[in-house]
Amino acid sequence: MDDATEADGLTVGQVSARLGVTVRALHHWDEIGLARPSLRTAAGYRLYTAGDLERLHRIVVHRELGLGLDRIRTVLDGSAADVPGALRAQRTQVAERIDRLQQLGAGLDRMIDAHERGLLLTAEQQAAIFGPQWNPDWPAQARQRYGDTAQWRQYAERSASRGPEEWRTIADTVADFERTLGEAMDAGVAPGSPEAHRLVERHREVFASYFPLTRRMQVCLGRMYEADPGFAAHYDGIRAGLATWFRHLVDASARAHGIDPDTATWE
Repeated sequence: MDDATEADGLTVGQVSARLGVTVRALHHWDEIGLARPSLRTAAGYRLYTAGDLERLHRIVVHRELGLGLDRIRTVLDGSAADVPGALRAQRTQVAERIDRLQQLGAGLDRMIDAHERGLLLTAEQQAAIFGPQWNPDWPAQARQRYGDTAQWRQYAERSASRGPEEWRTIADTVADFERTLGEAMDAGVAPGSPEAHRLVERHREVFASYFPLTRRMQVCLGRMYEADPGFAAHYDGIRAGLATWFRHLVDASARAHGIDPDTATWE
């Protein structure tokens, strides 16, 4: 490598600025023999000639296409017969990456829709899954009321990955639990009894399909079941007084776990 003055070539800093490549990368490429400067100053500083710059341009182009440094070396230094094969292999990898990115984009679209809509089902699908009493406006109303909460975000993230069949399974599980509640009320299950505690635990498990439910949050939910006209009508439609009876079960279970239901908050 010849000694030279700075007038004979470009310094590392100048090449870095011209090509948008870090000085560290240029030093690394020099160390591994991928792109060595042809000249050095008397003080030992690297200087890149026009030919060196051309090679660097090609490295940058191939790197932007996704080629690794070893494959770039093959393309630049290998025989002409080696180059098409290396580029074809890279083209296959690019196609696979595009497919993965398209899938990721579709997943992000569903996530956005789920955060904005709650349920990614048509009105017809909702009616078929949740029954004729279902109001397709409820998800939008829920978002308006709870859209800024962590629980809505959890619900939306789960909803984004669910299709009609999974929602049907969840709806069937909820309906089965509600039938069990009605039967337990008919059987005279008392708040605070072992059977009542099992029902409360089962409710938390079933509800976890939407988002994790703490015991304090369950107390708040029990209050809402009783106080909200829509929820009260739904549960009292299963059995008269079911909403109030279930709230008593939840309150008794909360007390058994050291929680005062009168002061419980959504947390």
